[in-house]
Formats: sequence, C-alpha cells, structure tokens
Amino acid sequence: MADEPVSLVDEAVFRPVRSGNSLEDTVARLMQTIRLGVVPPGSALPSERDLAARFSVSRDTVREAIRELSEAGYLTSKRGRYGGTFVTDPLPPPSVVPAVAPTASEIEDVVGLREILEVGSVRAAATRSLGAEERALLWTRLGEVQAAAPDDYRRLDSRLHLAFAEIVGVPSLVTLLADNRSRVNELLDTFPLLARTIEHSNRQHEAIVFAILAGNEQGAAEAMREHLEASAVLLRGFLA
Repeated sequence: MADEPVSLVDEAVFRPVRSGNSLEDTVARLMQTIRLGVVPPGSALPSERDLAARFSVSRDTVREAIRELSEAGYLTSKRGRYGGTFVTDPLPPPSVVPAVAPTASEIEDVVGLREILEVGSVRAAATRSLGAEERALLWTRLGEVQAAAPDDYRRLDSRLHLAFAEIVGVPSLVTLLADNRSRVNELLDTFPLLARTIEHSNRQHEAIVFAILAGNEQGAAEAMREHLEASAVLLRGFLA
C-alpha cells in the first residue's frame, strides 16, 4: 500500500530543528504539534526513528524531549503491539500566567505579522480553483471548531487557520503561519476563553470559509481582518 501523502502542515511542524539547541528546539517543536492540533489528544506521535529523521536530531535527543514532555503531562507511553508515544487526553490546562509578560511592542509584532500572513492566505485561497478534497477539508475543519468544547477550542481553531494556508499550496506560508500561531496561542492561553468570544469567532470563521469557497477574494480578506482585529483587541486589553 502506498504511503499517504504528507500534508504541508505536517511538513511545517516536523521540519529539521536548529543544531545549536537541538533538545530545546525538539521539545518546542513537539509542543507545537500538540498545541496546534496536528497530533490530536489520544493520537500517537510518529515513531522515535521517524521523529529523529524528520527533525534531523539523534534518537537520544528525541527520547529526552519525549521524557520531558511526559513528565510535564503532555505525552504518555504505551507498550505492546499498538504501543507508542501518545498525546495525553485530556491535555493539561494551559498556564494562566506567562513566564515573562510580553511588552506592548512584542504584542504588536505578533498581531502585525499575523494579519499579513492570515489575510494574505485567505485572499490567495479564494483565488484558487479548489478541488473536492480541499473543499471537504475546509468544511471538516469548520465543523470541528464549531462543535468544539471550550477546552479544545483553540486547538481546533488553529487547525482551521492552518487549513486556510495549506490550501494555498505554498509550504513556506504554512511554516510561517504555524510558528506565528504558536506564539499567538501562548498569549491567548494566558487569559480566559469567553463564551461570547467563541460565538462571535464562529460566525467570522463561517464568513471566511463561505467567501473562500465562493471565490470572493475581497470578502475573505475583510472577514479575516475583522476576525483578527477581535483577537488583537483582547490581547491588547488583557496583556498590554
């Protein structure tokens, strides 16, 4: 049986790490796969051998990274025929206090880059002639986030936003957006997720998806810009 094609999102988060801080970068990259929902709770990570090859690090480095995240409660190991390393289900709750409070300029850098990447991605997505598989991906991701429980909302929200970039077909865009989204989630996780925010966000997500599927480039860009501004307001209000 032929191997399933690797998605651009998988390629983005499982790319080689920097050699200077290989352990720290491997831990951070594994956390990115968890936080962005690339490997959902209860699902298995690739094998140690596969992770070592994809991150371009030793298997000892992979084992140490897995050990650290297991001790922190994010991963668990299972033995036997169907064993492996699995993402904990449920995940530990995010910290509500940032290790280092972000400055106003750092917040503006994160939200500014996010607008450039995400508005650009949906604008580009709306110009493409999407096939049935790409359309199904958008509907699936939209349905997942609309049905998400509060504890799982940001993970599934991230998967939807990554799907917007993925259907554009530019690998570097997915990589940049995944890294930026990881930083956005770190900031968002420092304050409560509000019920009204979820309701408003879901309406905006729907507008973005509809505009992309209709090929409405301007409508997709405007809907995404409105959506991002709502998040930026919360970030500035809680953290600036």
